[in-house]
Amino acid sequence: MQNSGSEKQNILIIGAGLCGSLLALRLGQRGYKVTVIEMRPDLRKTDISAGRSINLALSDRGIKAMNLVGIQDKIEPLCIPMNGRLLHDIEGNTTLAPYSGREHEYINSISRGMLNALLLDEAEKHDNVNIYFNRKCESVDFENTTAHFTEFDTKKEFIEDADIIIATDGAGSALRQSYYLGRKFLFSFSQDYLSHGYKELSILPGENGSYKTYKNALHIWGREAFMLIALPNLDGSFTVTLFLSYEEGDYNFNNLTTKERVLEFFTKYFKDALDLMPNLVEDFFANPTAPLGTVKCSPWHYKGNALLMGDSAHAIVPFYGQGMNASFEDVVEFDKVLDEGHEDWESIFKAYEKSRKQDTDAIADLAIDNFHEMKGHVNHPNFREKRSLEMAFEKTFPNEYSSKYSLVTFNEEVGYREAMLRGRAQDKAILNMLADGRISHSKNLSKEELGLILEKVKAETEAILANK
Repeated sequence: MQNSGSEKQNILIIGAGLCGSLLALRLGQRGYKVTVIEMRPDLRKTDISAGRSINLALSDRGIKAMNLVGIQDKIEPLCIPMNGRLLHDIEGNTTLAPYSGREHEYINSISRGMLNALLLDEAEKHDNVNIYFNRKCESVDFENTTAHFTEFDTKKEFIEDADIIIATDGAGSALRQSYYLGRKFLFSFSQDYLSHGYKELSILPGENGSYKTYKNALHIWGREAFMLIALPNLDGSFTVTLFLSYEEGDYNFNNLTTKERVLEFFTKYFKDALDLMPNLVEDFFANPTAPLGTVKCSPWHYKGNALLMGDSAHAIVPFYGQGMNASFEDVVEFDKVLDEGHEDWESIFKAYEKSRKQDTDAIADLAIDNFHEMKGHVNHPNFREKRSLEMAFEKTFPNEYSSKYSLVTFNEEVGYREAMLRGRAQDKAILNMLADGRISHSKNLSKEELGLILEKVKAETEAILANK
């Protein structure tokens, strides 16, 4: 078996982002000889964010991965708990919509750079892990398990040989491109972009690192066709992201070209945010506008030679806060397969992809759903009534009900596909029954009355699932 004793293999990981550095750490712990090669400079020595680091929400699936490698205690100081969405209406009024009716359930705002740096540090503590930066992968010969690189500083080219190659090099993966161009096997690939892009902005810290607005929430200014969100940082600032169409609507990225027009747009739709952002115009024109896309492909592996993991296999839009968590969960699931005693790498790769692909397809679809929910549905009365009913279920009957959001975010033992199917059925059941007047929600319901409503919802949910 290739996973035991002195026969530990040489593994090449392409990409030292979040998924690659966690994978290197885990495989290093397992005793493999790991080489990681990254295109960008070492982020511990240079600032390379450049306005593209959508803040990350670490939740239970990601935390499970941190526990697997034994570093959750080092992660916690980097986290800011967010207990819910703070919804800002056009007048500047706010409503806190909790993520869960169970008080111990929340998501965490965390800096991508700090987390990535910690994972790199932990991986490099292992003598059998070597990480190299500023080296671009030009192509991969996946049949011969070699990769062709160019060193940025010297322009020298070199070939790296390995027993297996795992690509964690993101949505623009060089290995996936080599699969696609190589035509040595049937390879399916789709890349779908939203008509919206995103631009990162910021709310700077107040005096002495104070927070200018409520710290422990994910702030959302949902305006149906577009939205603004803000997540807290440890230094008192907020990372603010504008999601807006490139060309549709009165205001879009293509026509927000002057200081006056940007200020007019924010004054009209995000006045309370604008009051906190004297730096808005400077940020707006300094930071890039980037696209939002979903990548799906199959197969992820070629024989027992090469494997795609993380965003290189399944990039998703950021609206469920699960991109990083899904990539971290990839490492957890891969680790499980390594423990199953497969005979060779091909069996390992096949088993991993078979168990994982349906879940990553599901979270990709859920992330698109949540985009529409966040920018618009959160403002609708029937949606709010459904959410308040679900919060009451979770608070009063914590072991008997989990909303779709809770199933995805706080139930790390439930696969994404199962969470999607059950969650959608529950949503449909509650919305249908509210619309038909078969159930209603008021804050004065007794526990018994709420319990009867929950039983109706459960029965309707099971009926919907049975008809799938």
